[in-house]
Amino acid sequence: MIVNLIDYLRDRLKTVIRYCFVVLGLVVVWDILLVDKEHAHTHIEQIWGFWSFFGFGACVVIILVSKWIGHCHWFGGKFTIMAPEDFYDK
Repeated sequence: MIVNLIDYLRDRLKTVIRYCFVVLGLVVVWDILLVDKEHAHTHIEQIWGFWSFFGFGACVVIILVSKWIGHCHWFGGKFTIMAPEDFYDK
């Protein structure tokens, strides 16, 4: 069942990306219009869309750090998370 869902979404990738941008835009608009900023703890929290952009930036950092960790070769290449394709042929 999950494989069918993944195939369905992969076949409609441009539509999925558009919906994701729409949802991101709605979250920013919600933050601008509906979130009360009167009781913010710091000045930066009063900037419109701060938490939306902060969350997006945090996700980007998590992805980049995870990819870097995955490609690191520790202990002389004997321990890798993302091993080369011919790793077990050696």
